[in-house]
Amino acid sequence: MQKKYPVIDIIATGNNIKSIMQSRNITVKDIQQFLGLETPQSVYHWLNGRNMPTIDNLYALSELFQMPIDAIIIGNRKYTPDQNKCNIEIYENYNCRSDLYDRMRFYLLLYYFYISKNRTSKVIS
Repeated sequence: MQKKYPVIDIIATGNNIKSIMQSRNITVKDIQQFLGLETPQSVYHWLNGRNMPTIDNLYALSELFQMPIDAIIIGNRKYTPDQNKCNIEIYENYNCRSDLYDRMRFYLLLYYFYISKNRTSKVIS
């Protein structure tokens, strides 16, 4: 029986956390130390799909991985916050991307001021 409301796929989420860890060279011990866990068993339980991290741990993992929580969790909902932008590849260079947007805004402002300066400096006779 399929549920009518969106649910989280615990196994797929565990596999997603594994792949994120591999892509960022993060170990289970790194996560254990970052979260201040006594033992690594809970992290292994997440990776094997036995249970999910708590919302606090998901929040901390999103900081460690430098990606939103929605990019970590895999579920069956039809809505995605940025329509297909919640995958690892887009968030690989999360910080660099914001720098790129800042540079683009800067160049657009320069262009705007260049055009406005040239428009006002022309003298019509």
